Amino acid sequence: MKTRLFIAAAMSCTMVAFSQKNELKSAEKALKSGSAAEAKTALDSASSLIDGADAKMKAQFHFLKGETFAMLAKKGDAAAFNTAIESYNEAIATEETSGKVKYTPEAKQKLSAMTADLINAAVEDNNNKQYKPAADKLYMGYKLSPKDTVYLYYAASSAVNGGEYEQALNYYNELKDLGYDGSEVKYTAVNVASGETEEMDKTQRDLMVKSKTYKDPKEEKSPSKSSEIIKNIALIYTQLGQDDKALGAYQDARANDPEDVNLILNEANLYFKLGDKDKFKSLMAEATALQPDNADLFYNIGVVNMEQGNIEDARAAYNRALEINPGYVNAQLNLSTTYVNEGNGMIDAMNSLGNSRADIAKYDELKKEKDGLFQKGADILEQALKLNPDNQGILEQLKNIYGALGDNDNFMRLKKLIGE
Repeated sequence: MKTRLFIAAAMSCTMVAFSQKNELKSAEKALKSGSAAEAKTALDSASSLIDGADAKMKAQFHFLKGETFAMLAKKGDAAAFNTAIESYNEAIATEETSGKVKYTPEAKQKLSAMTADLINAAVEDNNNKQYKPAADKLYMGYKLSPKDTVYLYYAASSAVNGGEYEQALNYYNELKDLGYDGSEVKYTAVNVASGETEEMDKTQRDLMVKSKTYKDPKEEKSPSKSSEIIKNIALIYTQLGQDDKALGAYQDARANDPEDVNLILNEANLYFKLGDKDKFKSLMAEATALQPDNADLFYNIGVVNMEQGNIEDARAAYNRALEINPGYVNAQLNLSTTYVNEGNGMIDAMNSLGNSRADIAKYDELKKEKDGLFQKGADILEQALKLNPDNQGILEQLKNIYGALGDNDNFMRLKKLIGE
């Protein structure tokens, strides 16, 4: 009786193994015909029994699963990439344990090819503004090929573009920990026939120069990306409202690139937000000392002060920007707006007055002051119009000021200039 049971059990095991082999053959056949869906169905049927299979069959199963999901990924199933990678690696690990190698070389080759597929798919996602999937694929590409750290850098950029700030922060911090530099050396030479400077790899460039068809070989190293990475970490902490971490990141960034004016302005804004106006002012002074003739810098300082209600400081900055660049339209518009806004701020006080003789006198005084501010705003734009006679922003704002002043002649003049 015991003998019969043993034989029956042995027959059962043989039938299970036979069934698994059939499913794996079906999967292979489906893959050859290009049907990933049929291959997946066959593998699903075999999966529940694969844990009890021998190492050879396990390796075959995982390799075929890798092939199946790699095919699904190529057909547009982005989620299939990860399963394909895991399956190929499982096939490799199984053969490493057993010591019998059959699928490992091809699995490694497939993983290498998949890196290219992931990067190409990520490029397409970015072109279609699908930034989160692009970031995920670029990160998977980096994990498959850790030597290509540039994939991690682009993964972080894609995450930022998609508003996935925490994901981007993780990637940037990983880049920082790796000491990623990102600079590259470009090799160029001048084509003797065309006179054009051309870029090529070093070996080809040297051969071309040696053949005398090219001349003037040069090597140019692109700037390091380490400053940008540290700066982005600081900016993301600010975006996430993690002010303490942001300040620490700004200190790191400033230590790495102490003369980055935009970085100084961002740090200054954070100090203003935290209520440290003295630090805010000292950083602003530091920025202008570094670039005293940068009109854009003074314009940005004007914008910051204007947003924070520091009207006189804003006007001083806009005026300095206009000293450097008299035709700076946005500085002209904003400088005019500071006077209009100040005039508008007096209207509530005017409307709150009563009908007494004193109130009427006060009203007339305030109106005169308000109209004087409006006129200052108009005068600035009249000067701006001389340099930029067709600028629609100037024309519209000037028309609105004259309308508020009740200056109908100038109001109609501006309407005609606009073409209304």
